[in-house]
Amino acid sequence: MPASPSTARAINDRLALRLLQEEGPLTAGQLKQLTGLSRPTVADLVERLTEAGLISVVGESGEQRRGPNARLYGIVADRAYLAALDVRTEGVTVVVADLLGTELARASVLVADDAGTGPAVEQAVGLVERAAKEAGADRLHTVAIGAPGLIDPATGELRDSTGLPEWHRRLAAALGERLPARVLVENETNLAALAEQRDGAARDRDTFVLLWLGLGTGAAVVLDGTLRRGASGGTGEIGFLPVPGTTTLPSATDCEGGFHSLGAAAAIDSLAREYGLTAAAPASNEPYAATLVRAAAEEATSRPRAGGPDTPTGGSAAAPADVNAPQARPAAGGAGAPQTRPASVGAGSSSDGTDTPVHPPVLVQGEAHATPDTRPSADDATSDIRPSADAQARFLDALADRLAIGAASVVAVLDPGCVVLGGEVGQAGGEVLAARVEARLAALSPLPTEVRPSALGGAAVLRGALLMARDTAQDELFAPTPR
Repeated sequence: MPASPSTARAINDRLALRLLQEEGPLTAGQLKQLTGLSRPTVADLVERLTEAGLISVVGESGEQRRGPNARLYGIVADRAYLAALDVRTEGVTVVVADLLGTELARASVLVADDAGTGPAVEQAVGLVERAAKEAGADRLHTVAIGAPGLIDPATGELRDSTGLPEWHRRLAAALGERLPARVLVENETNLAALAEQRDGAARDRDTFVLLWLGLGTGAAVVLDGTLRRGASGGTGEIGFLPVPGTTTLPSATDCEGGFHSLGAAAAIDSLAREYGLTAAAPASNEPYAATLVRAAAEEATSRPRAGGPDTPTGGSAAAPADVNAPQARPAAGGAGAPQTRPASVGAGSSSDGTDTPVHPPVLVQGEAHATPDTRPSADDATSDIRPSADAQARFLDALADRLAIGAASVVAVLDPGCVVLGGEVGQAGGEVLAARVEARLAALSPLPTEVRPSALGGAAVLRGALLMARDTAQDELFAPTPR
């Protein structure tokens, strides 16, 4: 059954707008060539979109640079303004952008632990208002929030959790009341996966798993191009995955003893100490674990070990004696307990929660046991004492042993074909760490799985929030108008 004229117009308009979004300004002739539509049809859609205020003439093209055929049409970027928020226990970062996603302003604010719910919400809302003013945005069309915790599939709101600050849950409602904007909330790890798929390491993948490695652990699952959230919004709480080698089992309110105890930042810090590794305090807000992993990966790259960096050592994962792991990021992943080399992990105070890809605060999903990052101060750093290349290589081997445990469980259930090591630690490890994990997965699982390092690292959450805001605004604004 052929499409009705109105449906055909809507399809053609969306096609033209998508091309203008992806390719930038185009002439009517270029639109005709790229869409395959006739010249009169292109002329009609250009007229419709111009009258709707969605596109305008932004310049001219061609040798003569004159006449209707030389006009370049582009999306009207200031047709709507967007805001993306990355919400953490210790603060908020906001980016304001135009309809094309071009960043116009960025700002951050720290929120004190004892600030109280009302003042904390006011700080965050005020930050968004100031950033919008700086960007010249008199009105925000869509605001997207990336936050730790579970998103209720029925309401789209953060579920109540005793381990997260109350102001996190209040923020979306407060923004909706103060701003004439549509406010959306999404789990931060899911947003990181969206960003990696659009602009990062998974651009060529419709099915993959993002394994988040930062202050905590988490995952996000994308199957057949669709982000999977699960029945309760908690697909992939991999921090709670029971794993061999720990001294306890995780509980409903505490991920200590789960995969969190192997791959969270404090566990990696402790593992590095086992091998005598230290590093200068990081200049940025990245976890100290990422600095340690980056230094080891760089050394391994400059001094490749005999047998290759991705050769499993055959030893056990190192056993940190004291792990005060920060809270894990909730996310998406599979369950299952593959057989692998055990890692003995000592007990320490920790809890479930969500990792921080932009700021360093501890984010909790269950009961809060705030554990500070174990990075040294600048005075305590011993960067002048260079550890042996062998120690750094063995540290990466032991870390890969640990990460393969969680990854193998996900692979066994989902068969994603690709695992992206996300977050600051995943990006810091680069191809060196990814190759080691991939080799161990090949030994643990019959399912072929490529392992890639993150291309965006901790910035993925904010980027994902901006993409969600842009998609939502464009879907609404680009919808066909009744004629």
